[in-house]
Amino acid sequence: MTLAPSPVLMETLNSECFCISLDTAQLRAALESEVGQPGLFDLIQDRCPYLFAARPVFLSREQMARMAQVVKAVESVVEMPAYREEILCVAPAIARHAPGARGVFFGYDFHVTEGALGLIEINTNAGGAMLNAMLSRAQHACCAAVQGLMPAPATADSLEQSIVAMFRREWSLGGHERPLRSIAIVDENPKQQYLYPEFLLFQRLFERHGLRAVIAGPTDFSLREGVLWHGDLAIDLVYNRLTDFYLAEPASATLREAYLGNAMVLTPHPQAHALYADKRNLALLGNATRLQALGVPQATQDILVAGIPATELVQPQHAERLWAERRRLFFKPFAGFGGRAAYRGDKLTKGVWQEILAGGYVAQALVAPGARVVSKHEPVQVLKFDLRDYVYDGEVQWVAARLYQGQTTNFRTPGGGFAPVYEGPADGQAMGCTPARHESRLFLLDASGVQSLAHDRYVALARGEAAAAEFAGHRFVLVDWYLRLSCGQPESVVNETCSWLAFDAQGLLDPHAAHAIDEPAAPTEAQWAQVRAMVFSDSAPGFS
Repeated sequence: MTLAPSPVLMETLNSECFCISLDTAQLRAALESEVGQPGLFDLIQDRCPYLFAARPVFLSREQMARMAQVVKAVESVVEMPAYREEILCVAPAIARHAPGARGVFFGYDFHVTEGALGLIEINTNAGGAMLNAMLSRAQHACCAAVQGLMPAPATADSLEQSIVAMFRREWSLGGHERPLRSIAIVDENPKQQYLYPEFLLFQRLFERHGLRAVIAGPTDFSLREGVLWHGDLAIDLVYNRLTDFYLAEPASATLREAYLGNAMVLTPHPQAHALYADKRNLALLGNATRLQALGVPQATQDILVAGIPATELVQPQHAERLWAERRRLFFKPFAGFGGRAAYRGDKLTKGVWQEILAGGYVAQALVAPGARVVSKHEPVQVLKFDLRDYVYDGEVQWVAARLYQGQTTNFRTPGGGFAPVYEGPADGQAMGCTPARHESRLFLLDASGVQSLAHDRYVALARGEAAAAEFAGHRFVLVDWYLRLSCGQPESVVNETCSWLAFDAQGLLDPHAAHAIDEPAAPTEAQWAQVRAMVFSDSAPGFS
């Protein structure tokens, strides 16, 4: 999944630019004055204080175009009768009901770095679009160069117009000629949902465009004479934010009956979830052999195989291999959402591994998330980010980032949350930026002390292409520091990992022996101090 050569711009700006920050006064004005929702800013601060990130994320034109290219390729395969037949024949029966509507707010989630890009999942009820429209109105730039990267206020207005037009088109695609009149925004216990403030924003948006809108739970409806009712309001369209994707829960019974009877338009709907969001689909969409069998054109195959990390269904017969390879894998429930019960392989316990083997999981090759330095003051704060393309009918409407710490996005990280994405200029030098430089340094730790390990040598050992006779029969904690350099010298630690290495009697790496070590790979304070001295001390010895 290597990208074509392009300016080293994203990494430069994401590491070095602190010009733009969230303007909370403008955000309050956008939420309360422009939208006409008094108290919404305070509600967000009280309920979800880490919803909006303090810094933006920068991408190159090539990366933005590459994501859109992957979206187009996926959409083209989903339209193929052979793909739809293969997916829908094993999906719940409700997924075979064809509602006409396309489904609003598909979320294509990507990990993107300077050298790699991977579509990690697709969601069919992706939240955050309205929040990002508000966020784009509340950015402050303190230099003219960066000011030119910020979208004009009209961009957010255009997004909101397109959102309303999208819902009206869904109504039309559902087979209706008269104008759309009413929308219900539906989720389980909506007032308790983390993104309830966004429901209020949607309600006000719809009302400003002449549509009656209510926020309701799935049990708040009745079905009478082929019409769905919320109290005395006949509901034309349901904007579905439920995670009961197939309307299988008892609470969804009325909505299910109304959907199957075409008493309203439901968007997004069960068929969209089956075709796009079931994570098992990525095992097909990223597999050249299966794509070839479906008759997918070669050019489309190339885009998908390069853009989707290798994904497979976890099956007991492959347990030994997957456990051995777990450090380069991410495990997700194929029917899951929101990062729940998802695990990095290097964080797995044997107890969780048994739960994964019990069924319902896919294993996906790790693609590192991007990194955004959000504070230049020591200690330097670095957050991960993923990217979400909001998509309707195959077209990208908006691109947003989510900054976070931990295994998955969580909106619980100070300084994290939704972040605007700005497309950088062709040449970072034009903004006075000096390209960042980074380097990985490795260290072996045991009771005798700390020693460095050349990266090329480690790669040869890991591939089984070389042995280290001096390490035969020993085990070490491997410390991997990813460093940011300034003028060729280490400036700060961007990321660090610790893991076990074990060598057999011939000096070859023994991954099974390393995996069997039950104690944590945790250096002592003295060992950490020695590593820091070797990296940052002017008198540190050279690296071998």
